Amino acid sequence: MIFPALSSSVAVGALVGWMLVLTAKHVVADFFLQNSWMALGKDQKSDWALPLLAHCGVHLLLTTTLMLMLAPRFWFVGPIDFVIHLAIDRAKGFCVATFNVTYQHQWFWWLIGTDQALHHLTGFGLSIFLAVNG
Repeated sequence: MIFPALSSSVAVGALVGWMLVLTAKHVVADFFLQNSWMALGKDQKSDWALPLLAHCGVHLLLTTTLMLMLAPRFWFVGPIDFVIHLAIDRAKGFCVATFNVTYQHQWFWWLIGTDQALHHLTGFGLSIFLAVNG
């Protein structure tokens, strides 16, 4: 079973544990290890690819390392997290660059909030997968 049916139960301890691990990883990768070159560069109209790949590479490295330490058979969760993070951050960056959104504009904060919500939903989905299959 990859994902449970909506009517089935999931071990709450495993779900909460994975949520805590992946949320802590997200905070470290998105806030402590993301420098201004990554944060500002990935939202530019051009030359955004390298900063975006570097930032998402941090997520790849941390998630894969955690998986190898805690659940090695799920090593592939790191690359999945990388691809999803890349898509979410590129979509936000595209909106910021295309519509010239700056931090003074309310849209910027809506984009940041949506970006973070999508990242947390990603962590929730991965946590469900890990709790059910672990």
